[in-house]
Amino acid sequence: MEVDEIRRVRVDKIKKLKEHDIAPYGMRFDRTSSISDVLRNFQEGKEVTIAGRLMASRSHGKVMFADLEDQSGKIQLFIKVQLVTVNRFEIVKALDIGDIIGIKGTLFTTKTGQQSVRVAEITFLSKSLLPLPEKWHGLKDVEIRYRQRYVDLIANKEVKEIFIKRSRIISLIRAFLDNLGFLEVETPMLQPMAGGARGRPFKSQHNAYDMEVYLRIAPELYLKRLLIGGLERVYEINRNFRNEGVSTRHNPEFTMLEVYQAYGDYGDMMKLTEDLISHLAKEITGSYKVTYQGKEIDFTPPWERRSFAQVVKKKFGIDPSDDAKMMLDKLKAHKVQKIKMDKLTRSAVMKIVEDMLEEEEAGNPVFFTDYFTFLCPLAKTSPDNAAISQRFEVFIAGLEVGNAYSELNDALEQRERLQEDLNDDMETGNRCVDEDFLNAMEYGMPPAGGLGIGIDRLVMILTDAPSIRDVILFPLMKPVQ
Repeated sequence: MEVDEIRRVRVDKIKKLKEHDIAPYGMRFDRTSSISDVLRNFQEGKEVTIAGRLMASRSHGKVMFADLEDQSGKIQLFIKVQLVTVNRFEIVKALDIGDIIGIKGTLFTTKTGQQSVRVAEITFLSKSLLPLPEKWHGLKDVEIRYRQRYVDLIANKEVKEIFIKRSRIISLIRAFLDNLGFLEVETPMLQPMAGGARGRPFKSQHNAYDMEVYLRIAPELYLKRLLIGGLERVYEINRNFRNEGVSTRHNPEFTMLEVYQAYGDYGDMMKLTEDLISHLAKEITGSYKVTYQGKEIDFTPPWERRSFAQVVKKKFGIDPSDDAKMMLDKLKAHKVQKIKMDKLTRSAVMKIVEDMLEEEEAGNPVFFTDYFTFLCPLAKTSPDNAAISQRFEVFIAGLEVGNAYSELNDALEQRERLQEDLNDDMETGNRCVDEDFLNAMEYGMPPAGGLGIGIDRLVMILTDAPSIRDVILFPLMKPVQ
């Protein structure tokens, strides 16, 4: 039967229900417990009131068996058709897979040992008009799953589990940081200029002020203002927006954790990253060893450390003092295939290198340190080498998951470094220096460590999801043509 015909039949059932003074869309419904609680504390003969979605039914003449499911679990219903009526109307006649119903009945165990509910009353709470995906195959089309996440959650139990775990991961992050004395804060998502990172922003117009505004690409500069104001340990679980490409590891709207600790440095952030993520792995999966896409990832601290500068020197002969042309020539000499233009900035060349390293690091967590200073305009430089910054990136299973600095707190040097970065930035079109941030720095910012962790990518790894879209409830999709 075609979908349109199924819908027509179900609309007729709604009319029949109304003719018998039965509301197809019910009101508030009091449950005595969830289905998982019923099964956990199962007592033969106990009366229960539960609710959920009808997910399957098997008719045997005057008797019907059905599966009722709520967020917590699933239980079998046993219905004697002629006994469940309202105004002499057999309720079962109006039931369809997908209906949301309330049930009153008593618990019993069938001859085959199945824990079930012997149904006495059925209350319609929401009559479903459209059919769910076919029982045995479920909703498999990835495109439809992302566009119609509501159906995906109904049809695929494992998808629901991913998002329940995601929520738990974020709760655990908050508890971990709160326990260390960090203060959760909120900073603007709508900003007069996009700063704190390189990225192409989404731009809009504020009518009342007649001014251009931007969805934030990072909260960093506002969080540092809070350090200046005397809030010594702050964090924000924040939504960022970048008007850039879409892939299995990139979505235009994404979630980040940013943490700042006054009087610390990137070494403190490395310890925090190791402790936090290994704690999450143990709490979510029960082990420091997690399987991701068929490969075991060992989160047991301490994690490996490598020098980015040394790796780049060994693989490509590139030094931080090289100009853009020299870097590009060295990549070409090593037959790097990803070069699409003959003229690139130093940052653009190094982005190619970083992407290649990211693809190679498909195993256990590893910290890359010693990044070139020109790549890190907001980071302190090494006391031993001004061309190297006090920064690390952490890679897990081939994904860049975290980024941290010893934060630059010299206001005069910060101005120079931001201007140099703008001069080097030919990709994003973001050509402004945040003068208010620089003004704030002149009041004095304490030395600090700062850390950013990509929540979406971290959830991917801890739930064994192959794509970032699998861990974002409603990813941005291209319009249907």
